[in-house]
Order: sequence, then C-alpha cells, then structure tokens
Amino acid sequence: MTTLLLGGDGQLGSYLRATLAPLGPLTVATRAGRDSDIACDLANAADVRELLRATRPSLIVNAAAYTAVDAAETDLAAASMLNEELPAVLGDVASATGAGVIHYSTDYVFAGKEPRPRVETDPTGPINAYGKTKLAGEQALAASGAAHLILRTAWVYSLHGRNFLTTMLRLAAERDELRVVADQHGSPTSAPLLADATARIAANWRTMDDERQGVYHLTTTGGTTWHGFASGIVHHAATLGALRRAVPVVPVGTADFPTPAQRPAWSLLDTQRTQAAFSLQLPDWADELERVMAPLGAIA
Repeated sequence: MTTLLLGGDGQLGSYLRATLAPLGPLTVATRAGRDSDIACDLANAADVRELLRATRPSLIVNAAAYTAVDAAETDLAAASMLNEELPAVLGDVASATGAGVIHYSTDYVFAGKEPRPRVETDPTGPINAYGKTKLAGEQALAASGAAHLILRTAWVYSLHGRNFLTTMLRLAAERDELRVVADQHGSPTSAPLLADATARIAANWRTMDDERQGVYHLTTTGGTTWHGFASGIVHHAATLGALRRAVPVVPVGTADFPTPAQRPAWSLLDTQRTQAAFSLQLPDWADELERVMAPLGAIA
C-alpha cells in the first residue's frame, strides 16, 4: 500500500509519519516541503491535483485542516478552503483513481445541547463556522463516490506544539491560579492515540471492496470538562515534578469567557461502532492523559 499523508507538519501529522511508515511506501506533503517532504499548497486545488497525479497513492490520509475555531468566524474563506474544498478535491481524484481516503472531522459538527454521547447517525447541527466547514467537508467527501473513512475526533492534544495541554502547562508555571470553563463536556484525545489507531484502521481497511466505509467516532472513552482536563494536567505535572506546585484550577462558566465562536456544551462522541468495526480498545481519557504526560517525569 502506497500512502500519501497531507498535513505532515501538524500536531497529528507529526505522529502519523511514524505510525503509517510501517504500512508501506509513505509520501508526506507539507507547505514548506522540508527534508524529504513534498511541498504543496493544500489551499490550492490545482496544486493538490498535481500532487495526487504525481504520487498516485492507493491511500490518502488527510491530516490537514483549519482548526482555529474562533478565527474561522471571520476567516471563513480560508477555513472553507481547507475544511471543505480540500476534501472535495481529494474525493474527486480518489474516485477516479480508486484510492481510499481517510479524513478527520470533529465533535463540533453537533450542536451539543443534550447531555449524552453522540452516535454517528445522530443529526448534526454545528453552531460555529468551524463546525459548519468541517461538516461540509464530510458531505463533499461522501458525495464524491470515493472509498472513504471519516474519523470524527475531539479535543486533540499532545506534549508538542500549541494545544490545550501545552497551554495549561505554560500558564500553570506563570500564574497563581487557572480559571477554566467547567460547563463544556468532551473527551480529550491525544494525537499519539489518534495516529496509532489510524494506522491500525488503515492496515485493516480494504478500501473499495470494504463495506466499512463512512463516518466513525474516534476519541478516548469517558468524558470530562475543560476544567477537569486542566485539573488532570496540573495534577500530573506537579506529581512528575514538571511544575513547582499544583496551582488551584478554578471552575468558571462559559458566560464568564465569551468567545467569537460558540462551543457545544456536550460534545462527547460514542465510539462503540468504531471499536467493534476495527477491533480497537480505546482507553479512558484520564488513563491516556497520564500515559502521554509520563515522559515529563524524565525531564523534570
């Protein structure tokens, strides 16, 4: 299997490089094209089509996305280019060549008004521009006729790059207390877990002759709030010696921190279909957070 990874310089893409490599020849496309990567402007449809023509992959893994939720409210054109138009182009070319496409989406395609985990068949209803562009991308890929898997995930973090985990570690080292929203619920999911699960799914998926196409939810199990997530981060960091002390984490409401984009109050995703279809056992969010943060103990 020849694989093309798009967005290989992003948070998820950096881990996918390692997990996809054992599956066969791997080509990585990034904007800068550093080292052995191929340079490609993923916001330019003509460039993307030329990339696909030149590489002719049997599997396309699209880890590129516009993920700045608040900025998307005013930068809709850029968000739509990566989140909607790019999947449409990938689907169009893949349907003609017989390639399969693995694409990532988000919990924010749901309105999140009911206090329960969402299953794949639940009605969508995004309440912000980011969620709307991601849903449009799902629909464009599905309509293309290409063999595809759409993996919805949530609250992605790792020890590298800019994300909630690294932000909380920085702020906890600078401040006497943290004030974090406690009325938005979800499942924090690490980029390493996503990358590993994607590789296992890809190795198990037979593209065009496989009936397991469509949308799947891929997150950790269980759930928490941003406040619970932050509290876990501070606790582990202090225990591992990466923080001088466990600063207080104060719960606040969404109304106390108004943002340009609305967030769903409940965006937990039910993963039972994914675990059964691909023989995965997904960990609880708290166990995964502890595993991801463990290396901090070696450098503290």
